[in-house]
Amino acid sequence: MDAPVKEQPKEQLKLIVSIGPHMHDTESTSKIMWTVSGALLPATLMSVYYFGLPAIMVILVCLVTSLLAEAGMQLLLKKPVTLSDGSAFLTGLLLALNLPANAPLYIPFVGSVVAIMIAKQLFGGLGYNIFNPALVGRAFVLVSFAKIMTTFVAPVSTFMALDAKTTATPLVLLKEEGMAKLLEIYHTKAALYQDLFLGNRAGSLGETSVIAILLGAAYLMMKRYITWHIPIPFIATVGILTWVFGGKDGLMTGDPILHMMSGGLMLGAFFMATDYVTGPSVRSAQVVFGICAGALTTLIRLKGGYPEGVMFAILLMNCFAPLLDRGMRSRVFGKAVAQGVKK
Repeated sequence: MDAPVKEQPKEQLKLIVSIGPHMHDTESTSKIMWTVSGALLPATLMSVYYFGLPAIMVILVCLVTSLLAEAGMQLLLKKPVTLSDGSAFLTGLLLALNLPANAPLYIPFVGSVVAIMIAKQLFGGLGYNIFNPALVGRAFVLVSFAKIMTTFVAPVSTFMALDAKTTATPLVLLKEEGMAKLLEIYHTKAALYQDLFLGNRAGSLGETSVIAILLGAAYLMMKRYITWHIPIPFIATVGILTWVFGGKDGLMTGDPILHMMSGGLMLGAFFMATDYVTGPSVRSAQVVFGICAGALTTLIRLKGGYPEGVMFAILLMNCFAPLLDRGMRSRVFGKAVAQGVKK
């Protein structure tokens, strides 16, 4: 009897297994960073329009210092220089928009060095920082140069003006002298709201023009780089709480519109609280993050020593972002069934 013929092994399909994500997209960190910087262009241009040459000088010092600090620190730590990803540029721009136009140039320099070298690179670089670097830079110069950082100038009448008139912001006037003083200056609430919306008022460079900030935010939402889950609860919470507790004549006599359009609320809610690295990623956690940040902002505005609390509120909530994500993470599909079988 003939011996059985041995079958030749069939060609096997080779499967390559790798870690996720397995879905590819055209988006990248660099593209997102530069797009966010572009979305800040309306607010940047409005700051130059209202504050002239001093605004340009503050912005340039922040940008140049941030880029040099990023490159220098990465070379010192023997890491690849990644200026092209746009993160250092964005940090410098955000810091500049959080500074007053009349700030001496050593303030944007010091703030940028702290933001990049300490708050960002010493924590491991992009993606590893716990706190928003631009806000850390601003917090440092605020506590170090409190008088300068709380002295603001009125919008200038000419582009080259270097000696603009110092004046208080609407929030300072509201906190120290009440609504009567604001109405004495603006005559009507409609005129006050109009100047707040357009940006014709004292304040930090990028926080004055609400319409410019909303234009940039709308673009980011259209691109789906940010969602409503943090900024809308943030702003709404400030509006509701200041309406209930912010009035001098008892409950529900406050002015929510004034509080929502004043200070750095719009800029902080749309461009800094939504930072991917320092904020939560779970949707329900983002809503809680926004509500808590709004409550802290209101508490500081109404009861704290500073007339503004957005910066402190976001930095404090940055501490809780990982905890919120961990506690509100969605249940894995099938986990409940598997636990029931195990029992």
